[in-house]
Amino acid sequence: MIFDTVIIGAGSAGCLLANRLSEDPTHRVLVIEAGGEDDWIWIKIPVGYLFAIANPRTDWCFKTEPDPGLNGRSIHYARGRVLGGCSSINAMIYMRGQASDYARWVQATGDPRWGWDHALPLYKSIEDYFAGPNEWHGVGGEMRVESPRVRWSILDAWREAAREQGIPSIEEFNRGDNSGCAYFHVTQRRGVRFSMADAFLHPIRHRKNLTVLTRTQVLRLITQPITDKTVNQPRFRQQAWASAKYETTGVEVLREGRREIITARDQVILSAGAVSSPHLLQVSGIGNAQMLSSLGITPVHDLPGVGENLQDHLQIRTVYRVANCSTVNTLYKNIFTRLGMALQYAIWRSGPMTMPPSTLGAFAKSRPELATPDMEWHVQPLSLPKFGEPLHPFNAITPSVCNLRPSSRGWIRPAHPDPMASPKIFCNYLSTEEDRRVAVAGLELTRRIMASRALAAHEPQELLPGPAVQSEAQLEQAAGDLGTTIFHPVATCAMGRVDDQGRAADSLTVLDSACRLRGVAKLRVIDASAMPNITSGNTNAPVMFIAEQVARMMLAERQQ
Repeated sequence: MIFDTVIIGAGSAGCLLANRLSEDPTHRVLVIEAGGEDDWIWIKIPVGYLFAIANPRTDWCFKTEPDPGLNGRSIHYARGRVLGGCSSINAMIYMRGQASDYARWVQATGDPRWGWDHALPLYKSIEDYFAGPNEWHGVGGEMRVESPRVRWSILDAWREAAREQGIPSIEEFNRGDNSGCAYFHVTQRRGVRFSMADAFLHPIRHRKNLTVLTRTQVLRLITQPITDKTVNQPRFRQQAWASAKYETTGVEVLREGRREIITARDQVILSAGAVSSPHLLQVSGIGNAQMLSSLGITPVHDLPGVGENLQDHLQIRTVYRVANCSTVNTLYKNIFTRLGMALQYAIWRSGPMTMPPSTLGAFAKSRPELATPDMEWHVQPLSLPKFGEPLHPFNAITPSVCNLRPSSRGWIRPAHPDPMASPKIFCNYLSTEEDRRVAVAGLELTRRIMASRALAAHEPQELLPGPAVQSEAQLEQAAGDLGTTIFHPVATCAMGRVDDQGRAADSLTVLDSACRLRGVAKLRVIDASAMPNITSGNTNAPVMFIAEQVARMMLAERQQ
């Protein structure tokens, strides 16, 4: 099979790219997805994330390496394995991050197109905002953004308690500085999950120049010495590809039990996510040559940054028993209220079944001298011993706090030359003194919020980490015991400053500011792995921005 552009991964980035790059009916686009169709009912019902995560039907079900920062624990590392990717199983929280995040991207890449002033108009252009257009939001775009369709008195009380501790109540996040407490906006349409596949892929699957293959596993990228034909094309004599010695001409896939070669005349785009994109590069021989050789993989192109620089938000789950209110715990326990929730959803598309994993959020500083918040809370009106286990049989809430700008760095590496083997994921959480300090600060501020007058009527009792945990050393230990991923891995194929000859200022730089791979022409990585630094909050919306920004760059290149 021969196509112009081959996109690997029909996740958040891949769906948007397929939409934009197939607008030209003469340009043939192929999207390859290892997972299946997104037609399972629990993908569409928001609360269905409880069934989609850790389910091999929709999740890769990765496990991390034992982590010293988590006191030796290995944790589940969910990644979407279905059309829509992680946007089909995620928390549905629409969070752009803060303006300062994009300033760091500009500093890392030297490209002003990654700044907040450029990001905001693009966000508005792809958005269909429930309250109409304003300075911060747009309408008429593909991605529907709505307000949550369920409220909880205990969360309203928590919001007031946060205000007592200096975290003001605000109308919304996403305006560049998220300081404050508000209900999250969500990617839903009338109480139904609205994934990137719903927004960008399904409406255009009828295009004759677009092909979507599901249940098709990419085994390797086909890379060969660059030809004169490619060298002589003006757009391949730019930055990252200026000094390329190799080019990617296609992929080898496993489909219906058979191996097939698919040719890409124009480009191959890796949009498999921050875990699978670097892993596919590595098993294809692109990465740290010494490491690849030690695993029995023949190096093709030595690029040490591939798979390095892994950043993620570690959430520390505290649990408080509460009284004189309703929470999901007891509503779900009672068969009659459970039936009532189902009827409420079936008739009005409202109520607890529309609830994302976290409904209320808050942003604050761990130190007053910081310019912007570096801590975020996701507050849930439910609790459970750990993910995958039954809810507690009593009313409780879970205020989880995370460090928005962790300094710890992990990696993604092959476990085996076989591309079908799961990669090794080492997050290296809490490995720096600064990250441990922020973790302690977050736990301490959570306690102050829970002890505020606004929550007194609910008689909060701390269950985790527990009132016996008091000293700084004990709180650090508790952070390792309670911490878990909030599923925001990024930066494993990071963009950076690249000169006109393809030389990078940083050895960890994998891509130039147009997401072109250094040293291998006709190959881009466009997904969360391209971020130079993690954004302040949930990462799905920033992936939309990356895909939209680079799609516009690619279309401009094609026109020129």
